[in-house]
Amino acid sequence: MKSYDVVIVGGGHNGLVAAGYLAKAGRSVLVLERRGEVGGAAVSFRAFPGVDVRLSRYSYLVSLLPRKIIAELGLSVDLRRRRMSSYTPVGSAGLLADTGDEARTAASFAAVSGSPKEFDAWQRFYAMTARVAERTFSTLTEPLLGKEELRARVDDEQAWSSLFERPASETLEAMFGNDTVRGVVLTDALIGTFAAADDVDLRQNRCLLYHVIGNETGDWDIPVGGMGAVTGALAESARRAGAEFRTGAEVVAIDPDGEVRFRHDDGEQDGEQVVHGGRVLANVAPWTLARLLGEEAGDSPEGAQLKVNMVLKRLPRLRETGLDPREAFGGTFHVNEGYTQLATAFAEADSGRIPSLPPCEIYCHSLTDPSILGPVERAAGAQTLTLFGLHMPARLFAGRNDQARAEALKATLASLNSVLAEPIEDCLWTTPDGEPCVEAKTPVDLEEELGLPAGHIFHRDLSWPFASDPEQVGKWGVETAHPRILLCGAGAQRGGGVSGIPGHNAAMSVLHP
Repeated sequence: MKSYDVVIVGGGHNGLVAAGYLAKAGRSVLVLERRGEVGGAAVSFRAFPGVDVRLSRYSYLVSLLPRKIIAELGLSVDLRRRRMSSYTPVGSAGLLADTGDEARTAASFAAVSGSPKEFDAWQRFYAMTARVAERTFSTLTEPLLGKEELRARVDDEQAWSSLFERPASETLEAMFGNDTVRGVVLTDALIGTFAAADDVDLRQNRCLLYHVIGNETGDWDIPVGGMGAVTGALAESARRAGAEFRTGAEVVAIDPDGEVRFRHDDGEQDGEQVVHGGRVLANVAPWTLARLLGEEAGDSPEGAQLKVNMVLKRLPRLRETGLDPREAFGGTFHVNEGYTQLATAFAEADSGRIPSLPPCEIYCHSLTDPSILGPVERAAGAQTLTLFGLHMPARLFAGRNDQARAEALKATLASLNSVLAEPIEDCLWTTPDGEPCVEAKTPVDLEEELGLPAGHIFHRDLSWPFASDPEQVGKWGVETAHPRILLCGAGAQRGGGVSGIPGHNAAMSVLHP
């Protein structure tokens, strides 16, 4: 049985971050990855036969990856800022947030809402979140603060109450009068989170917080080359430092003393193999880790999203005839995500039905980064669309995934078509065999393909970025009941998103216990 200082279970981006830090510090590191390539959910993939377009198939944008991780690991990554923040079609007009033109944005808000007050409230709200971001983001890669310590760091009682204590519904309804504006703000609280705006458990608040504090700005950036370029740089950094990788290695059991059993077939050795780690870093969901340890795992967390990838021969025409589609799709394109529409969709899904008008949002990676397009596709004017559907919990797909996927995709495309001037189907690129370039991934698909329990993209409900127990203060938020076993995935405290933060913190826990 070969021994390593650290064995990392799961080669997603957080595992790669941890491997890079630990190998650079001189530790012997082995990364075990079940799939045939590292990267986990952050990979680029040619999803359609005969179409040379590298889609970020699962995750798609970067906000929370700290610049300090990029610098300390020497990563060669290019993250590009988008000028357009968002566009939300409303009838024959739309709500446009243009970060480069405040007057234009104010005029758009006034046209949709009928009042200049909504844009003023928008500016106040995001000025508040910016203050919180400036004062909290750096703490995510430091030992945990206590709740009152973080509250003092925020030093803004209104912001603390709005984001940390009261349901998002109370803040949104107090600050905004327009249903569309309320909904646009609320969407960041619902990505991968199945909750109502007034959920007393504040799951929506935690999700909103992580979406608005990234790198002290909350901006979501485009990774040039797709998500695979980010994880490729992470893997190369770790390899250069001496980390070992085994892909096609499915971990089947972990012992608290550091023994890791896995199945591997590399053409020379097959069957079950065993390695030992002085520390074992689990880049898997806590629920999955419990099962690998042979412990009672309890109920699985539940993912709640539909991911749709498309390649287009051209962008669709808009109902707002005076707006260039390249601007509308240059940021986040919101579809039927008004405040009331989100509440209706949640109620329908909560009762076990696919929403009748699924709310969703869209990103066009290729407008900012055409490098993901092959030469033929680029010359022909192809574009990519990544659609993220909200309020699509795993329970809707359990036991009938194929049928429910088709139903959900049909309803989602109909929802998109309801705000366009032409059907999106007329704009789809086709494969050499004539098949339209559109695919959907349900929570059940994500569990089967990525091992995410019930497709939960955050591994479990997001946590507050402070110690919930006084005994956690000064620790890294990655500890488990077993001293040798640490979390290093999205389910760690201060996990979630394509951040690398749990990987960094797990490495720091090993190096600076």
